[in-house]
Amino acid sequence: MLTELSIRNLAVIEHVHIRFKAGFHVLTGETGAGKSIIIDALTLIVGGRGSSELVRYGADKAEIEAMFDLPASHPVWHTLTEFGIESDASEHLIIRREITATGKSSSRINGQLVNMTMLRKTGEWLVNIHGQHEHQSLLHVDEHIHSLDLFGDAEIESAKKTYQASYDQYMKLQKELNDLQETSKQALQMLDLYRFQIEEISSAKLKLGEDETLAEEKRKLANAEKLYQSSSEAYDFLYATNRGLDAAGKAVSRLQDIVQLDPTNLSPILEQAQSAFYQLEDAAYQIRDYRDSIEFNSSRLDYIEQRLDTITSLRRKYGENIKEILSYLEKIKNEVDTIENKDEIIRKLEYKLVLAEKQVGVHALDLSNLRKGIASDLSAQIEHELRDLQMERTQFRVQIAHIIDDRGVEVDGNKVRFSRQGIDQVEFLMAPNPGEPLRGLSKIASGGELSRIMLAMKAIFARIDQIPVLVFDEVDTGVSGRAAQAIAEKMSVLSQSCQVFSITHLPQVASFADVHFYIRKEVDHERTFTRVQDMPDAGRIEELARMLGGVEVTETTLHHAGEMLTMAKNKKARA
Repeated sequence: MLTELSIRNLAVIEHVHIRFKAGFHVLTGETGAGKSIIIDALTLIVGGRGSSELVRYGADKAEIEAMFDLPASHPVWHTLTEFGIESDASEHLIIRREITATGKSSSRINGQLVNMTMLRKTGEWLVNIHGQHEHQSLLHVDEHIHSLDLFGDAEIESAKKTYQASYDQYMKLQKELNDLQETSKQALQMLDLYRFQIEEISSAKLKLGEDETLAEEKRKLANAEKLYQSSSEAYDFLYATNRGLDAAGKAVSRLQDIVQLDPTNLSPILEQAQSAFYQLEDAAYQIRDYRDSIEFNSSRLDYIEQRLDTITSLRRKYGENIKEILSYLEKIKNEVDTIENKDEIIRKLEYKLVLAEKQVGVHALDLSNLRKGIASDLSAQIEHELRDLQMERTQFRVQIAHIIDDRGVEVDGNKVRFSRQGIDQVEFLMAPNPGEPLRGLSKIASGGELSRIMLAMKAIFARIDQIPVLVFDEVDTGVSGRAAQAIAEKMSVLSQSCQVFSITHLPQVASFADVHFYIRKEVDHERTFTRVQDMPDAGRIEELARMLGGVEVTETTLHHAGEMLTMAKNKKARA
């Protein structure tokens, strides 16, 4: 669960440090007090987009830090290990995010710098934030298939991976065939050019590294006279009479004559002198051999220059170096082979495509049939949750139909179109009242109904996805009366399996909280500050009364608020 959250210089928040507990938390306060900034902070912690506009005016940077207490079995620890982040499941997980006034962002997990991709992947296991805009995602039919597959969990994931592997192979073969058919005419026009290029490169008989070797040899041949003269002089300086070696030899001889007279001081000097003499002698012999190996060969030099000119010409046309030229040669040889044997290659590809089409069709049907069984289970579970949310007579169905396409592939007697998700179209249907037909959510669902459908789905998925923190940002908008009470009870029950946070304006929801934070805005010396207050029961009654009665709090609303809080406590105790 989330145990602590520290925020500095984020929007109107100068500094708040909040400690959380297990269970159901609500955040209430006047509109504009800064409740959503708390959610913004959590969004940033799990990889949400940041900008300089979030930094409090006059501050250099905004800082957010969150601490999580998670069981050793939680999947986030495995994710951190894959990222190479040091972590100990027996300790807390700490995430820190900074955004500067210039818009730059940095993130750390347990003190180690991470990029945004790593932060988002980690955050996906920690916090699920659901805002009002997500109601509308229920109206996007394209998203329904992802919800169904998430409910199917590992069973669907395995079948989908099998299908997608065959689908990718099918699409790869189809692309190869289409490319070959579409480019065959142009390729025929290129055939003569390819043949000329193959002849030009092949006739050069290039070898890897040849240009470097020839350039080195050219350098020696072009400077043969200078090399010979200088090496000869060096040899003469060392070996000629009365010069280097002779003088060194005489020095050694003189030291040998006197070394016995003062062995302590002269023996090391003699050893150095002898070593130097032998090294000079060896160097002299090597210089002599090098001098004698120098070749004066103008015809060889001419050949090398012509060869290098040929290589340079090929490099200008076909690649930066010999390796690239030879790679290009191999490529156009394959192109020519493909063009010359196009019909045979097309026949082979068509045969492979037929086999791949059958295979992807089988796997698509397996996936579709699996979804149908899971859809029935999901429909039943959502209806069960909706009964708890004052929608007891609502029918809910997950409809699955194949994507019919007259130009598609025949599967199970129908022409269908493959997509990466399979051959299925998934849509959530409902009939809110008895006697009405099932229709799409976009056609009949009100805002309040969408809120409850979403909450029903969250209640189901919370048992599947292992995310410890679930946040609802004013999702109860448009709900009142018994429906609001049902939402409150559902959130309370949901908080038994994960930590639940809700920004709400409904007193029914706030009364069921285990922890109640009141967010207020203050102005001090012409600066705005947001304060977060953990409310005791007396304060909660007053806040519930404000939510019930608006600006004017009366004895009646206070009494009603007290009753509401007591009823909620009793209800939770019986749950």
